[in-house]
Amino acid sequence: MLSFIKKKEVYGTILILIVSYIIYKIVKNIINKIVVKGKDPFEIKRKKTIINIFNNIFKYIMIIFIVLTLLTLYGINTSSLLAGVGIVGVVIGIGVQDALKDIIGGINIIMDDYFVVGDIVDFNGFIGTVIEFGIKYTKIKKITGEVLVLSNRNIDKIINISKEKSAIFITVPTAYEEKIEKVEKVLEDVLKISKEKYKDIEKVEYLGIESFSSSSIDYAIRITCKRETQWDVKRLILKEIKLAYDSNKIKIPYNQLEVHNGIKI
Repeated sequence: MLSFIKKKEVYGTILILIVSYIIYKIVKNIINKIVVKGKDPFEIKRKKTIINIFNNIFKYIMIIFIVLTLLTLYGINTSSLLAGVGIVGVVIGIGVQDALKDIIGGINIIMDDYFVVGDIVDFNGFIGTVIEFGIKYTKIKKITGEVLVLSNRNIDKIINISKEKSAIFITVPTAYEEKIEKVEKVLEDVLKISKEKYKDIEKVEYLGIESFSSSSIDYAIRITCKRETQWDVKRLILKEIKLAYDSNKIKIPYNQLEVHNGIKI
C-alpha cells in the first residue's frame, strides 16, 4: 500500500486535486466578497450577475487546468494532444455551434445590459423574474411558480420591465346605497395610511368613480410602486380596503346562490 501511494501518479493526482480545490475556493471567496456598490439597485444587480458569470468561467478554467495537468502527470503529451484537438475541432465544431451561440449570447446580454438576475422580464407573453443567468441559459420564474428555461441564443426579443415603475389600477366595487362622500373619504384614508405604512409604495391616487355596474359603483385607485413588489403591494392594498370597509360598515356586493332541494315553494 505504501509503495502504491509513493507512486508519482498517485500522490501527484491527490496533490493536484487538493491544491486545485483550495485555489478554486480561495478565488471564489475573493470574488464573492467583492463589495458590490452602485448608484441604483439595477446597477448593483448587474454587478452581482457579472460576478456569478466570472465564478462559472473560473470553474471551467479550473476543470481544464486539472485535466491537462493530470494528463501531463501520466505522461501524455498535451501539446500534441491540443494540436490534434485543433484539427478534430473543425469536425466537432459543427456539433457545438449551439453551445458557442449560447455563450456568445450570454456575453452580449451582459455587455448590452439586457437584464440581470432579479429583473422582471416579458418573453413572448411569459412575465416573470430572472432567477438564474449563466453563460448558456437563463431561467425565468413566473409568480405562479412556472419556470421557463431559455437558451441564450434564443433570447432575441425580450422586454425588461423592471426599470420602470409599475402602476397598479384597482377598482373597488361598492354597494349603490353607500354614500359617495363616505366611500371616497374611506378610500382616501386607506391610501394615505398605506403610503405611510408600506415603504414600497411611492405614490397613491384616488381617481374617482370608474363605472356603474349592474350591482355596484366601481371606484378606481392607482398605486405606483417598484415592479418587483407590485403583486405584494396589490394584495396589501386590497386587505387594507376590506378592513376599512368592514370597520366603516360599507358593503361590497356579491352574488348569492339560492339552492332548493326539489321542494316546491
